[in-house]
Amino acid sequence: MSVFAHAEFITSVAQLRQLPAPGTPEIAFAGRSNAGKSSAINTLAGERRLAHVSKTPGRTQLINFFRLRGGSFLVDLPGYGYAAVPEAVQRNWRELLEGYLTLRESLFGLVLVMDARRPLLELDWQMLDWFRPTGRPVHLLLTKSDKLTRSEAAQTIAEVRRSLEGRPEVSAQLFSSLKRTGLDEAEAMLAGWLGLDAVAGAEKKGPR
Repeated sequence: MSVFAHAEFITSVAQLRQLPAPGTPEIAFAGRSNAGKSSAINTLAGERRLAHVSKTPGRTQLINFFRLRGGSFLVDLPGYGYAAVPEAVQRNWRELLEGYLTLRESLFGLVLVMDARRPLLELDWQMLDWFRPTGRPVHLLLTKSDKLTRSEAAQTIAEVRRSLEGRPEVSAQLFSSLKRTGLDEAEAMLAGWLGLDAVAGAEKKGPR
């Protein structure tokens, strides 16, 4: 059973002062609005409606916490880059995202979700730059990869990895919530951040 199975919703927060007390390991999911972030969380957890999926970009406006069986958290951050959202709301999102990503002590790593057909846009690079000073790992999930042909997918992941040269803290993979491709790779990466085995959810044995 995946370490991400049976995740449960715990709380939503709109301001940094409402965050749960730090201490429990957290993995955050961020991405442009409508990039497939909530679908990716649901696929990892084996649930259809754990994280709300909407066809309307900008729907996620809060930081949502989902607890895993081992006590760690998956954290769903507000989507960014949707121009139709009022400027005041966008400003609040930016402050919330930047504050959480740069100050959160219990954040172990960031999953940056982006549409494989439009990877590494300006705001994605901005997110990487915000997070880089923390020294924590980032894993890019290039979602909706089923929309690409095999050759397009291979070219996309190769180009993304070339763009990330010089950033050893950032890794990348193709992912499809619809086809469930890349699921095992993503589970292994994120469980590794938590020091867990992706399947059993048990602590890894041996030297670290």
